[in-house]
Amino acid sequence: MAAHLSSGRVNLTALREAGRRELREFLDKCAGSKAIVWDEYLTGPFGLIAQYSLLKEHEVEKMFTLKPGRLPPADVKNIIFFVRPKLELMDIITDNVLREDRGRSPQRDFHILFVPRRSLLCEQWLKEQGVLGSFIHREQYSLDLIPFDGDLLSMESESAFKECYLESDQTSLYHAAKGLMTLQALYGTIPQIFGKGDCARHVANMMIRMKREFPGSQNSIFPVFDTLLLLDRNVDLLSPLATQLTYEGLIDEIYGIQNTYVKLPPEKFAPKKQGEGGKDLPTEPKKLQLNSAEELYAEIRDKNFNAVGSVLSKKAKIISAAFEERHHAKTVGEIKQFVSQLPHMQAARSSLANHTSIAELIKDITTSEDFFDNLTVEQEFMSGIDTDKVNNYIEDCIAQKHPLIKILRLVCLQSVCNSGLKQKVLDHYKREILQTYGYEHLLTLNNLEKAGLLKPQTGGRNNYPTIRKTLRLWMDDVNEQNPNDISYVYSGYAPLSVRLAQLLARPGWRSIEEVLKMLPGPHFEERQQLPTGLQKKRQHGENRVTLVFFLGGVTYAEIAALRFLSQMEDGGTEYIIATTKLINGTTWIKSLMEKLEPAPF
Repeated sequence: MAAHLSSGRVNLTALREAGRRELREFLDKCAGSKAIVWDEYLTGPFGLIAQYSLLKEHEVEKMFTLKPGRLPPADVKNIIFFVRPKLELMDIITDNVLREDRGRSPQRDFHILFVPRRSLLCEQWLKEQGVLGSFIHREQYSLDLIPFDGDLLSMESESAFKECYLESDQTSLYHAAKGLMTLQALYGTIPQIFGKGDCARHVANMMIRMKREFPGSQNSIFPVFDTLLLLDRNVDLLSPLATQLTYEGLIDEIYGIQNTYVKLPPEKFAPKKQGEGGKDLPTEPKKLQLNSAEELYAEIRDKNFNAVGSVLSKKAKIISAAFEERHHAKTVGEIKQFVSQLPHMQAARSSLANHTSIAELIKDITTSEDFFDNLTVEQEFMSGIDTDKVNNYIEDCIAQKHPLIKILRLVCLQSVCNSGLKQKVLDHYKREILQTYGYEHLLTLNNLEKAGLLKPQTGGRNNYPTIRKTLRLWMDDVNEQNPNDISYVYSGYAPLSVRLAQLLARPGWRSIEEVLKMLPGPHFEERQQLPTGLQKKRQHGENRVTLVFFLGGVTYAEIAALRFLSQMEDGGTEYIIATTKLINGTTWIKSLMEKLEPAPF
């Protein structure tokens, strides 16, 4: 069922089990039949912890989406609200509870489960509305780190970056520290902590304080992780802005992957029947789950897209050869053996058909002129060409009113690759954007500036060339088919965040002190004492395990680069990745966008 979670160096099924256990305990507190009212954002993350079958075992009979008005009729004893602690959701819950028909019998009991933390503010709000007393159980469910794959954990906190960098709200950092404490309770104390950035420093401080405040949390589990690396997203603002060029990265860029699921245009997946001439094409998007439980996907997900075609055609030959075997099966034993392999072969054939269709969809886009022009400009900026003047392609795109997010990604990329833009260039871009797309985007531009993405150059110095050369962020001769460096994930640009992880493992950060000082925030190292007898003695040839935690989001291309480092023969380190949210340039910029709404006169 969740075999893909236990296939890596760290068995993440234990984390999922802990989450399921906590959920079962809460459901059993509310005796009798139940209906769950879901905050819609939580259904995806919860689906990775517990399927409907688990809820059913604990008498959950109905599920509704949280919306204003009366609750749908349901003949159940308990109504449980699963919600994030947000005031706008409390208003909807208040409406639901107040409209409940008190005259009906038997009466239904209300409960509320806050995810990931109870909030005094929300409870005070419910009290003021006069409904707090209606809830028998008011509890919290700490869904901090959700296992997405055998080496990937995410908090799926969509506003973490904005909260940390624009609103100075450190709630998500507290949740990150709590999540790390849960991990240490399950997988042992992590002896070494390294970090870069202000948020990283906060999280490390909170972990150290939590450990001091709960001396009982000192467990006697042999440590699974050797090192924790905490990285602020704003140490590397460049990687999410660039277009990812791995198979999984492109699926996310074009269609968006939500909680391991992707929705694709259905016409590519319609079964082709002779003589029907394409009538009755499906209209519902095709929904596929993408994780390493699927053999073919595990093999191609992290490859550069240009290397995917040859793998698919090789697989097609192998599969058709396997099906041909049936003609050679003569004896009963041979036929029996063929039949026993059939389910696996059919699964492989349908998986191949799906990924061939997805690859064709992506290829239509990556071979378009617009994609090529956009990528050329990105690569010029990243290799340091013409970053200090107004770019013609960007001007043309604005004039043709291309999607605003595309423009913002390019302008921010240019700003980051130039350590900020000259005031004249910045003003020109801002004026063009506001005049073309509307002055309501003024707040968005302001947010991007606050986050350090689109800003004037201060001190008149561009540090990016020094950083690029020292950390070898741009490689001219990239081998996309058989890569020998992480730069293959962007066809030339090596993600700065992953380069920092790579250099930390070998030769260590002392070799790049000067560059670290140029990047925002402090860098630090902490050691956590292990009880005697738990110090690790590494076997010869055994790899170290490093947990890299991205505070503010991580892209699939960066994940692919870390997986590439894990698989290197002489790497010596295996990486597990944790993050506040899986992002791409579009979702990231979207989370920072704000529209000025006209006053309702």
